[in-house]
Amino acid sequence: MAAASPNTGRSPSSAAATESDSAGGFTISDLARDFGVTLRTLRFYESRGLLSPARSGMTRIYSGRDRARLALILKGKQLGFTLVEIRAMLANEEKKGEASGEKSASVGGLQLTRDQIVEQLELLRSQRSEIDGAIAELEGTLTGLGKA
Repeated sequence: MAAASPNTGRSPSSAAATESDSAGGFTISDLARDFGVTLRTLRFYESRGLLSPARSGMTRIYSGRDRARLALILKGKQLGFTLVEIRAMLANEEKKGEASGEKSASVGGLQLTRDQIVEQLELLRSQRSEIDGAIAELEGTLTGLGKA
């Protein structure tokens, strides 16, 4: 199941099916507002080939597919994956109909293999350890300074 849209509480894919059918698509402002991202972020994802809105003059028109892809991109970022890794996951998602020998599981709509999950857990745990160390060092320094 897709992650809920931060501001609406609706699933982006179900919202996309309803709204895009009646409105003919979404503007960049619609997506930015619905997902709590900046216009620059959406343009950046487009420049990296992760989103591909149609154009009507200078206006970007995002489809329900783009909206669903954005939800997956943001979930991937939340889980700590790079855009390169997310792009590969999206490409694999589009080939989903093809036979694959690797077992995978859906995490927030992203299909991840066991190896991807294990590798990402190791990376995040390592980062958490580094952050905990930095926090402890700063807290110790702050305590040494006393109250201002």
